[in-house]
Amino acid sequence: MQKRVFLDLIPRAGVFTSALGCAGCFPALGALGAALGMGALSRYEGLFINLLLPLFAAIALLLGVIQWFLHGVFWRGLLSVSGPVIVLLVLYPLWSFAWSTPLFYVALGLMLVASGLELWRPAGGGVCQS
Repeated sequence: MQKRVFLDLIPRAGVFTSALGCAGCFPALGALGAALGMGALSRYEGLFINLLLPLFAAIALLLGVIQWFLHGVFWRGLLSVSGPVIVLLVLYPLWSFAWSTPLFYVALGLMLVASGLELWRPAGGGVCQS
């Protein structure tokens, strides 16, 4: 596995971990985190939501944009960028709306699909360069 795949997965794993630590904000993910034994993270909820979640989403967005420009595949770039953009939108301008939590889950799903696609078929991985 290449280094760039790990660079792509680190911020997405950080977003998921940050969301798992916030049972009050995202009940479904909080319940999953508690089931996985991460209930002790709830005391760091403010740190996760206010600092780590936007930081990891911004890093994922930056890496997605870089990947988009390097490989030039429109649908793949759009998929890798849309999840972090939605996460940042939900955290800041859209937080007060009732539909922001389901939208956040959609963003996490998009990030999960993008990560899985990157693991399953890395962009540019099947091209033989001589």
